[in-house]
Amino acid sequence: MNNTKWVSIWGNAVSIAENKPESYSRNITLRYLVTVPYDGDSVKLTLDNYCGTDTVRIAHVTVLVNDTFHTVTFGGRSDTSIDPQQSIVSDEIDIPVTSKNEMYVSIFLEEFTQMRSAVYVQGPLSSGSYMIGDGTGTKEFPIDISRKTNMVYFLTDVSIRTNDNNHAILCYGDSITAQDWPDYLSMRCFDLGKDNVSIIRKATSGSRILRQYSCITYESYGLKATNRFLHEVPSANGVDTIILQQGINDIIHPVGTEINPFRPMSDLPTIDELIEGFIYYITEARKLGLKVYGGTLLPIKGWRTYADFRDKLRQEFNDFIRTTDLLDGCIDFDLAVRNPLDKVAFHPEFDSGDHLHPSAAGYKAMAESVPEHIL
Repeated sequence: MNNTKWVSIWGNAVSIAENKPESYSRNITLRYLVTVPYDGDSVKLTLDNYCGTDTVRIAHVTVLVNDTFHTVTFGGRSDTSIDPQQSIVSDEIDIPVTSKNEMYVSIFLEEFTQMRSAVYVQGPLSSGSYMIGDGTGTKEFPIDISRKTNMVYFLTDVSIRTNDNNHAILCYGDSITAQDWPDYLSMRCFDLGKDNVSIIRKATSGSRILRQYSCITYESYGLKATNRFLHEVPSANGVDTIILQQGINDIIHPVGTEINPFRPMSDLPTIDELIEGFIYYITEARKLGLKVYGGTLLPIKGWRTYADFRDKLRQEFNDFIRTTDLLDGCIDFDLAVRNPLDKVAFHPEFDSGDHLHPSAAGYKAMAESVPEHIL
């Protein structure tokens, strides 16, 4: 009776799937795991075709929780269509859920469907799969006609109606945020007994603040700030805090047209341009009434395009994040994972091996570095 507030408990950005000849699918069911952080009595979903160029037709959607399937409806119908650049929110579904319930969302695509509005995610709480045929009422996908996937198609938000004390923190960024640390932050909240907060991820691999690619080779690297932020962030419910961690791809991508025709050195921002792009995020987040925390950029020594001038730009940007009074605070991810004996490199334990993305231990260190008062 006290549940009056809608809060997102799971979320992802929507980006552009890699352009391949097999970019259309039919007769498949997508399934995604949602771990419930706190109690609620009703559920609603958002499906998004923001990056699509064709209409997407959804044949059937179900939610499985506590061994019971619930059909999801849209305007009273069990099927729906989503036009290009549009999204749709389901009807409310009366489903009692409790903390740490596992909820599975299944989406059946009967007709040929453009698989373009999607995002890659990974982490210990980020689990997806698909099977051939309509599996919206199948509890266990048969192993011979199903596979795991890290691609999330169309589903961008799961919200529950819950107590007014519950809230969401939104983690926004690029591939580093699309990977494990938001999941480890959720797990840390569980361990600390922070039972009134959910961690929402809105991140796209390869994305930059200031630029995006228009060629099919790199369009899957995501949308730039002005095409992403105001689509992704306001669509989440109950968010009062945002953690921003982006900018490294603006620094490492440009290599010159003599090396790559799509990556001119003119794309490399000045420090003033990079800061101006970050201030856009802060300004728009403030308009939404959010607390805003900035995360420093991680070390890149050893990455294939590493150069001293790139690291100088990274460190100047980190200095801004650490010292600006435009933010509510800094989360020093760089300090959490760098090598104390070589401050421009990862600590060996925290390096995945590519010298850009952290290892699992590095992602855990990032989650641990978020000050507890933010949670």
